Amino acid sequence: MPDTAMPTGDLARRVEKLERINRALMQRIDQLDAARSSSYSLARTAEQLEREVLARNKDLERALMDLSASNRDLATAREAAEEASRAKSRFLRAAGHDLLQPLSAAKLLLSHLEDRSCDPHLSELVSQISANFDSAEELIRMLLEIARLDSQRLEINPSPVALGRLFQRLAGDMGPQEGAVTLRFVTSSETVVSDPVLLRRIAQNLVSNALKYTRAGRVLVGARRAGEGIWLEVHDTGPGIDPADQARIFNEFERLSRADVPGSGLGLSIVQRACAQLGHRIEVISAPGRGSCFRVLLPRMGGGLCLLPTATVPRDVRAIPDCFARRIALVVENDRAMRKAFVLLLRSWGMTVVDADGAGAALAALQDRALQPDVILTDYRLNDGETGLDVIAAVRGAAGEPIPALIVSGECAEAIAVGAQPLGAAVMEKPVIEIDLRDMLQSLLEAG
Repeated sequence: MPDTAMPTGDLARRVEKLERINRALMQRIDQLDAARSSSYSLARTAEQLEREVLARNKDLERALMDLSASNRDLATAREAAEEASRAKSRFLRAAGHDLLQPLSAAKLLLSHLEDRSCDPHLSELVSQISANFDSAEELIRMLLEIARLDSQRLEINPSPVALGRLFQRLAGDMGPQEGAVTLRFVTSSETVVSDPVLLRRIAQNLVSNALKYTRAGRVLVGARRAGEGIWLEVHDTGPGIDPADQARIFNEFERLSRADVPGSGLGLSIVQRACAQLGHRIEVISAPGRGSCFRVLLPRMGGGLCLLPTATVPRDVRAIPDCFARRIALVVENDRAMRKAFVLLLRSWGMTVVDADGAGAALAALQDRALQPDVILTDYRLNDGETGLDVIAAVRGAAGEPIPALIVSGECAEAIAVGAQPLGAAVMEKPVIEIDLRDMLQSLLEAG
């Protein structure tokens, strides 16, 4: 029998080889187990992440729903606030118009009484009453103007404004100053871009404020170039303002000194609101005891300087023009007290007066009396949406002639003048005083 025993060396090598194979197989098995464990872990992690994403998506959806609800609430609140603001503006306009009507009637009659009175004591009393009415009128007008400037529907019409012409109008409005204060305008040929009505109001308030607080010295109004802009400046020699107080002066009813100064304390508040609406920058340069400079930066369009005189021609307040004799005036006014005041005044000038509260009543009254008016005096805002423009058109249409016409209204004259211009009608703001009304009617009758 052959000996099949393997040599010891070969057997050892074979065992070693088998052990290497076994180790390799064990390592591969370990790697496969590790791989299976890692895949399982990754799957578990992916599942967890997916759950987290779904949870965050639900949180985000809830947050978006809450934000949408908040936005709806904010939109509702904003609309309610805007409607409240519009309602406030409508109420103030209506209340202001109704308050100015009896004020206008009273002031017109008082001015007539003062011109006719020969008793010094009575004249002084009437003058004091008129001053009180002036204060009430100023407060009402300024409150109405603040409401108008706060309105989001304020119409702004930027256009070229010649500063020379603006200063001429301001000089005429302010007139010569009494006492120790001198008002001077240094006009220029510069042209700026702004809303003419609001810019004039800004300048009026700044000049008026400077005059009120200047006991002696001067108030100087002029323009200064600043690159592409123009500073409209109002300088005064008043008491000056501490830098710490310069922001407060634009608050409503704020007064820092001189309690005896007349006025409502709303002028600078109106200036600030108007500048904000127009996008004009306003600055105050002042120090205690050194006077003040209020200035507004305006977009520039053109140059030159000269002094502008402010003298006015005195008028005889008692003389009645001959052109009023035997003339017929039509007065259309829906406020009874105001209408009666106009009628009494015009009759005292020797005119025949036909009065009514609207266009239809006016045409009927003229037809009944077989009269044709020489001049029309009408309020602007009448009943049932009718305006003075409707009255003028109706009466002129019936007469077949362009009868001279004057609209007297408690609303802004510049705004009404846009509609009145095509008709060639003059416009005045209430309250009016006797001499101004008389001069206007005289010019209309003489021109007609």
